[in-house]
Amino acid sequence: MGPLAGVKILDLSRVLAGPWATQCLADFGATVWKIEKPGSGDDTRQWGPPWLNDRCGRASGESAYYLSANRGKQSVAIDISQPRGQALIKVLAQRVDVLVENFKVGGLAKYGLDYASLQPLNQSLIYCSISAFGQDGPEAAGAGYDAMMQGKGGLMSLTGNPEDEPGGSPQKVGVAVCDLMTGMYAVAAILGALYERRGSGLGQHIDLALLDTQVAMLANQNMNFLLSGQSPKRMGTAHPNLVPYQAVRAQDGDFMLAVGNDRQFADFCRVAGQEAAASDVRYATNSARIAHRRELVEDIGRWCGAHPRAWWLEQLGRAHVPCGPINDLAAVFEEPQVKHRRMRLDLPHPLSGSVPQVRNPVLYSRTTLDYGAAPPLLGQQTAQVLAAQTGSSPEQLAELRALGVIG
Repeated sequence: MGPLAGVKILDLSRVLAGPWATQCLADFGATVWKIEKPGSGDDTRQWGPPWLNDRCGRASGESAYYLSANRGKQSVAIDISQPRGQALIKVLAQRVDVLVENFKVGGLAKYGLDYASLQPLNQSLIYCSISAFGQDGPEAAGAGYDAMMQGKGGLMSLTGNPEDEPGGSPQKVGVAVCDLMTGMYAVAAILGALYERRGSGLGQHIDLALLDTQVAMLANQNMNFLLSGQSPKRMGTAHPNLVPYQAVRAQDGDFMLAVGNDRQFADFCRVAGQEAAASDVRYATNSARIAHRRELVEDIGRWCGAHPRAWWLEQLGRAHVPCGPINDLAAVFEEPQVKHRRMRLDLPHPLSGSVPQVRNPVLYSRTTLDYGAAPPLLGQQTAQVLAAQTGSSPEQLAELRALGVIG
C-alpha cells in the first residue's frame, strides 16, 4: 500500500525516538515487528494517565503516550535476555531489511544481538542504533533522555523568556523535540541506506545520537554563534534574525506576528494605520529593525492594543502578512484547515472499538499510505509472526510461552 511495501523492519527500540521512526516507516508501508519484553512491553505503555478507555469506559492500560508512536506495527513479545529468545531474534534478523534499536551502547552485545554479531548472518542488514551520545567518545556509555539533551545540547539556553524579564529561566520545549527529530533523522538515514543498498547489495551500521541531533538541529542559531562568537540568548517568542517575529498583544490577548521581509512590514504598517513607520530609517529594513528592536516592539504593542485579535487576524490575513492565533490543542483540532487536511483519523481497536490518531503529514500524489492497524496490544502478533518466520509449531510456541521466553 505504501512506498516501502515489502520492506521488513525489526524494531528493538522503546520510548520515543526509535518508535517514532518505525511508526513513520510503517506508515510508508513497511512491515514492522516491534519486539517487546513479555509482561511489561515498551516503557511507555505505563506512561499514563491518560489511558485509552475500553468499550465500558474503563481505563484499558494503553497509555496515550504509547498510542502516539506505535501505529501500524506488530507486537512480538520476546525475552531477549534468555538464550532461546536471542535465537528467535537472530532468525528474525535474517529475514528483515532493517533493525532499529536504542539500547545503551554495548547493551545488545552481551546477547549476541549487536551489529557485529548479526551482520555475518545477514550482510544486507541495515542496523540503526539510536543512543544518547553515540557509539564512541568519552560519554558513549552514558544514558540520556530528551529533556537532558535539550539542556546539554543548547536548546534550553535559547528557549524561554529573557533573563531580565519575569519568568526568565530556561524552558524545555513542550514536546520531546530531540527524540522526535532523531526519529526523523533515523527515517532519512534508513531510506538513504536502502537506496544505497540497491547498488552495493550490502547493509551498514547507522550511528545516531540524541546529543548530535540536538546540536545539529539548532540551525541558524548555530551559525549565529559560529559567525559572531556570541552565544544567542533566550528571547521568548521573538526571533533572533527577524523583527517583528513574535507574539504581540492585541486588545483582548496575544497572537503571533511573523513578518519575514520588508514588504510584509510595510503592509503591516498600512493595516495598523502607521504607514510612516515603514519608511522610518529605524524600521525600513530588517537589519535596522533588529538594531531598534526594543523601540519597535514597544510601538507595535501600542498599535496592536487598538483592536482585538480577531480584527488583526482578519485584516493582516487579507494583506498577506503572516500571522496566526496561539491555539491550545482543542482549538488546533477545530481549525478548518486542520479538519480539511484530515489530520485526525480513527483506527479500529480491539479494546475500545476505535482509537484516535494523528496522520503522517506526508501526502503522495500517487501512493496511498496505509493506516489500517492501530498500535498493537502487547504480544498481539507473537504467535502469528513466529509461526510464519521461524516455523515454530503451536506446541513449540506453547512451550516457549510457559518458559517466559515469549508472551
